[in-house]
Amino acid sequence: MPLDKVVAGLDVAVRDIGDGSVLLLGGFAGVGMPSHLIMAVLEKGAKDLTIVCNDCNGGTRGDRLDAAMLVDYRRVRKAITSYPVVTTTVKSCSFELQYRRGEVELELTPQGSLAERLRAAGAGVPAFYTPSGIGTRFAKGKETRVFDGRLCMMERAVHGDFALIRAWKADRYGNLVYRRAARNFNPVMATAARTTIAEVDEVVEPGDLDPEAVITPGIFVHRVVRVTEADRRRLAALGEKVIALRRSIGQ
Repeated sequence: MPLDKVVAGLDVAVRDIGDGSVLLLGGFAGVGMPSHLIMAVLEKGAKDLTIVCNDCNGGTRGDRLDAAMLVDYRRVRKAITSYPVVTTTVKSCSFELQYRRGEVELELTPQGSLAERLRAAGAGVPAFYTPSGIGTRFAKGKETRVFDGRLCMMERAVHGDFALIRAWKADRYGNLVYRRAARNFNPVMATAARTTIAEVDEVVEPGDLDPEAVITPGIFVHRVVRVTEADRRRLAALGEKVIALRRSIGQ
């Protein structure tokens, strides 16, 4: 792996993401979403994807440009997520409609368990036990054990082929700094995939980042792409199409 992780653009960054890939998609409720990388995957045409993300429903207004874009355009075969549908102000979302028709699979997991399944993958831990979900449908078919008098069930680590993450700054060696709440799922996902791709606002030279501020060391990052104004305009144009599509199904 080269020391200089910076690549020429979004399309180069996602060049080897193909049909059937398992994608870890960072972000939480619109914050810290690698929206530009997701756009590039969508435009590349990859399909039959398994996505692992906190949520994939497009938000309560239907205007969030996140993992839901891949669902909207029917590129997703399966989602491992903790919040797949909207339950507030909208009538329906793409994922709910496709799921009810049997067109997409769902592996629902509690949010904390999802984070730990990713962290475990990055730490080389194949599985762990948790009390979360005991007594519910989450526990069906899963191995259980009692620890200190408390019943727990086994959850398996979640690995990805690619992690698409969003950071604020990177140096050329791939060391990443996040901005406030955008940190969320991104750091654990960065460690849990065979190839980690980060979109950032700024790239600096090695040594320019405060080492105390680096959250994801460059050893976990394979590609860094800086988002340009042209990329933002490209996403905005796609966003208009996405919003129109969601409105047509009731969002």
